[in-house]
Amino acid sequence: MDDEGAYARAGGRLPGDPVPDPGLGSEAVALPPTATERPRRTPYGRRLVRLLPVLLIVIAILYDIFTPRYFTAGPLYTAAPLVAAPLYSRRGTALTGVAVVAAVVGLQLSKGVAHYVDSLTELITIATVAALAVFVNAFVRRTGERLVTVREIAEAAQRAVLPEPAERIGGFEIAACYEAAQADAFIGGDLYAVQDSARGVRLIVGDVRGKGMGAVAAVAVVIGAFREAAEQEATLEAVAQRLERALAREGTRRDGLDAFEGFTTAVLAELPHGDGVVRIVNRGHPPPLLLYADGTLRPLPARESALPLGMGELGVWPDRAQEDAFPGGATLLLHTDGLSEARDARGEFYDPHERLAGCVFRHPGELLAALAEDVRRHSGGGMADDMALLAVRRPAREELDHCHQR
Repeated sequence: MDDEGAYARAGGRLPGDPVPDPGLGSEAVALPPTATERPRRTPYGRRLVRLLPVLLIVIAILYDIFTPRYFTAGPLYTAAPLVAAPLYSRRGTALTGVAVVAAVVGLQLSKGVAHYVDSLTELITIATVAALAVFVNAFVRRTGERLVTVREIAEAAQRAVLPEPAERIGGFEIAACYEAAQADAFIGGDLYAVQDSARGVRLIVGDVRGKGMGAVAAVAVVIGAFREAAEQEATLEAVAQRLERALAREGTRRDGLDAFEGFTTAVLAELPHGDGVVRIVNRGHPPPLLLYADGTLRPLPARESALPLGMGELGVWPDRAQEDAFPGGATLLLHTDGLSEARDARGEFYDPHERLAGCVFRHPGELLAALAEDVRRHSGGGMADDMALLAVRRPAREELDHCHQR
């Protein structure tokens, strides 16, 4: 194994390197660079595109000046206002058209060809295209306004179905992130929710089978049932059973294949108040990850297999919550398979264990921001599936003492 490979697998630290101090004044350790990381795009390309109408006009004028008088740059003049229509405002598009017409008239007069029929036809054609470009600009602007409205509606739907949890719930630091695979999409079949209760803070991260509005409807059902059950049920196992029954009722309302094969993979967690433990019920979902204050990473796989929610009739395995230590300063990361199934250009899956090992973050929000950016770099911005992330950090005792002193 070469040194660079060992360095990457160690999470950016070679054996024997000191572990960063995870205290209050520590700085977050960034994720190691991805092997397939691409350089960030600069805004120069966008600026060049916006200058394209001007460049077309300048090139057309130079062509007319340095070529015989019977040569014409009509196609370039025609293209300039059409290119300006989707890039500029209505005023900018109109000014581009005026500039094109003025340039053509001036050059025709200087060459002494303004009285020819071909020159007059060319001028009328360019003026007509310039006028049409203004109408095209108006249409593009109206379409853009509709897209903005649709985007705002989608954002409102996401906030309603998947509201952003508070940064601090029941003494724990919370952060959530949703990354849609489809560009400009805001919600799909992935879900997360956090609910405080008398028995501790309860969480869920899940992935509904399917896509589209059917999956969104199932997400709403699961989250609604979870919030109610998390408040009322005495155990995490009972919460899972309530979700099972809710999805069974929802399945009877569906038509076609979803009525028989609808299911949701999910992991439920419970963080009792005052106890340094976490209880987990896993229903066919990727295991949570526990990131300790010193950068050590440990997965929490299910000790007993269980079917996803909505498939309880196919098995008789009872839900059993497993308990693990959750010390102060540690962060619990729950995620959907969009994280582990993100591929790079060579088809290699993203490995959160390898990427996060050795990294230290002061807040769950910093962890999720760095993780989401690293996944985007790994996949080249082309994720195959939605990704939901939920991180919960238990503050260290010295942090709690500091807060009490304040």
